[in-house]
Amino acid sequence: MATAKSPEDLLIFGCGYVGIRVAKRLLLRGTRVHALTRSKARAGEFAREGLRPVVGDWLRPWTLRGLPQVPVALIAVGRDRSTNVDFYRWYVDGLRAALRSIDPSTRVVYLSSTGVYHQDGGVWVDEYSPCRPKRAGGAAHLAAEAVLRSHRPGGGSTILRLAGIYGPGRLPRFAEIRTGQLLEGADDGFLNLIHADDAAAAAVAALSGPTREPIYVISDGSPVRRRDFYSELGRLVGAPAMLPSGTASGMVRRPRGENSKRVWNRRMRRDLLPRLAYPDYRCGLRQALSLRSMAAAGDQA
Repeated sequence: MATAKSPEDLLIFGCGYVGIRVAKRLLLRGTRVHALTRSKARAGEFAREGLRPVVGDWLRPWTLRGLPQVPVALIAVGRDRSTNVDFYRWYVDGLRAALRSIDPSTRVVYLSSTGVYHQDGGVWVDEYSPCRPKRAGGAAHLAAEAVLRSHRPGGGSTILRLAGIYGPGRLPRFAEIRTGQLLEGADDGFLNLIHADDAAAAAVAALSGPTREPIYVISDGSPVRRRDFYSELGRLVGAPAMLPSGTASGMVRRPRGENSKRVWNRRMRRDLLPRLAYPDYRCGLRQALSLRSMAAAGDQA
């Protein structure tokens, strides 16, 4: 496993759903966490959490001048879907600007995606598998990985390819399932998942490196058929049972065709996260829905 010593200072680009979980874990270990955000309001929230906010936008390189120089940086930027910025500019150009704004000696951990893999037919993939992504997001992440390696040729970087992230407030197709809508074709492929808390734990381990390997696939290692996942989610929220594909009219068609691959996490388990808090979707869904219910109750109090 990676060395357990946490960095004294850390800069996070993209302190969102996973990034804030990483930040909170490292704050408890005494790390000074600097977090970049485009929003002054969000900066205030970060300060109240004990982070050291920095207002800037990695798509506007001039706003990155004077960033704190730290030994380790986490790149965890998720694309803002409310903008019209394309995937390549968001991930690749943004990463270039970030790398130019920090010291060349800074070790970088980059959160990539298993969308870089193109495989289908239930094929198992790992860090050695070829990558020919079919979608723009996966292609942009793969290009960003190449940029990172070229900027850190001596091994000063680690790439974490995250499977589908889920957790409280982030459950695939939750709104449709809760309202009883049916998902056409939901039984014809695999979902590869990682609970947000386990993703954060793996990132913390990588940040506490240096790591043994340059690339890790981050997944719970328990691929699930889409229909099984959606059916379990529906059962937990008391939604009507899903019918077999094509047996009812008015079904909701999946908006995008997903590759049906299965992700093998042996390297992650060996080096970063031997034990997962949520080793499969069943326990992860129960936790996510439990915290969602608690939050809703708090809102109504």
